[in-house]
Amino acid sequence: MKTSAMTLSALLSATVVGLALHAAPTLAQEVTLRASGSFQPDHSSSLAMERFRDGVAERTNNEVRIDLFPSNQLGGAEQQVDQVRRGSIFMSWSGPAFWTRVVPELEALSLPFVLPDPESAFNLVDGPVGEQLAEKLEERDVVVLGWGDLGARHVTNSRRPIRAIEDFQGLKLRMQPNELHLRTFRALGANPTPLDIAELFSALQQGVMDGQENPYSIILTNRFQEVQDYLSDTAHFYDYVVFLANKQQFEDLKPEYQEAIRESMAEAIAWQRSYNGEANEKALAELQGQGMQFDPISDELRAEMRERTAPVIDEARERLGSDFIDLVLQEAGVAL
Repeated sequence: MKTSAMTLSALLSATVVGLALHAAPTLAQEVTLRASGSFQPDHSSSLAMERFRDGVAERTNNEVRIDLFPSNQLGGAEQQVDQVRRGSIFMSWSGPAFWTRVVPELEALSLPFVLPDPESAFNLVDGPVGEQLAEKLEERDVVVLGWGDLGARHVTNSRRPIRAIEDFQGLKLRMQPNELHLRTFRALGANPTPLDIAELFSALQQGVMDGQENPYSIILTNRFQEVQDYLSDTAHFYDYVVFLANKQQFEDLKPEYQEAIRESMAEAIAWQRSYNGEANEKALAELQGQGMQFDPISDELRAEMRERTAPVIDEARERLGSDFIDLVLQEAGVAL
């Protein structure tokens, strides 16, 4: 009796296991992908990532889950570059300047005073220039999922208002790690220094830096108005948010998952581009409401800034290739 009971038990166990193994292929396995960003949760790019996450979940019946880590939770912007390239995270959203050490040609998106408005900026990355940059990034194992809007960049500082070219002299300004950015502000007489945005608030608070430059919405969401007094609408560069993924991880996904990711990102970027301009306008008003002194740049000063920084474009031709720089200028509608 005991032997029969043990035999029956073994047969039942084997049957259960067999049924489980047979049923396993019919059960969907959840794919979890991590995305890291340098922007605060309330910035338009992070809100767009929430839309992207939800869109992917809907299109894949919750089989693909995107975990979001804004505000440099997994490391600063430069660390995120390495993490995406290694594949320790699936994707990131950040300013393209942090990727210029991977693809130096990305610097060309920041030629000073070349992109006057969002339409010009989007035409650039949605056309031949964006295609060439995407090819260069893919050669370095990164896939471009899209380009969002960051906006025109403006100078703030805690020493003096910017009303004349001399007011730039000696200002210790934090810059992104972009050689073209650094050369632009050296040409204006400032003392620019690259620094990750994760370290910027404390650097401004402690006086290690006199100022910085960013779109209005970034200034507001990072609370730089608490440690900066003066704001000017310098609009020296127009900037983007670039959404990049590890190429191997992306290509290892099922084709339908890849399609869901691309469709969801396109939808999120369309929303973000339309929303971000309004967000920047509101941010300027709020910055002034919180006590920042706003000094608009005169036409004369802007013309002088443009003249002082013109040689930076010629230097870019030598470093990045005249054909590519000329393509950027041509697509931006600048006479060669």
